[in-house]
Amino acid sequence: MISLSAAAQEHFRHLIAQQDAPGLGVRIATVDAGTSRGDCRLEFSEPADRDGSEWEVECDGFSLFIAPDDVPYLEGATIDYIRNATGGELTIRAPALRGAPLGDGAGVVERVRHVIETEINPQLASHGGRVSLREVTADGIVVLQFGGGCHGCGMVDRTLRGGVEQTLKARVPEVQGVADATDHASGTAPYIRGRSAAAG
Repeated sequence: MISLSAAAQEHFRHLIAQQDAPGLGVRIATVDAGTSRGDCRLEFSEPADRDGSEWEVECDGFSLFIAPDDVPYLEGATIDYIRNATGGELTIRAPALRGAPLGDGAGVVERVRHVIETEINPQLASHGGRVSLREVTADGIVVLQFGGGCHGCGMVDRTLRGGVEQTLKARVPEVQGVADATDHASGTAPYIRGRSAAAG
């Protein structure tokens, strides 16, 4: 499922040998997997840090460990170590890390939902918020429902027009605009409270 070149394995063996820690391995973890910001993180893995649920990839002289939730995003990944004049550089290629690309035949609703899940919601999550798709009308209006910290937030209109709408129009040309179907007066934990309890 994931492969390490001979050079990468040699590099890891050298690093592990310097630690003088029995049973030490390497863990690869994903960050923001399934989004456009998806990335990987490598770190040492001590026996005490493992709970037995990890996937283990046996290498030459050590093991690579992967948390079960990260496995789908690391399917087909490769790790290599490329030597250069300054020493070397680890490269990780993980085709599934940022989610499967949409096919050419994907419809408007599917593409809008993909942008929401991979670009917009990861941004809103930093404020404890999220947005879900209600519908795309025949004239290209995307109707959205805000939740979490965006529900009742005093800045939601700016977020809708300045961020969400611009992103959707740029990624899905058929989108003509956005509409907010949220009852913001019922929000209980807005990120930024409006000027009155009923402000949206």
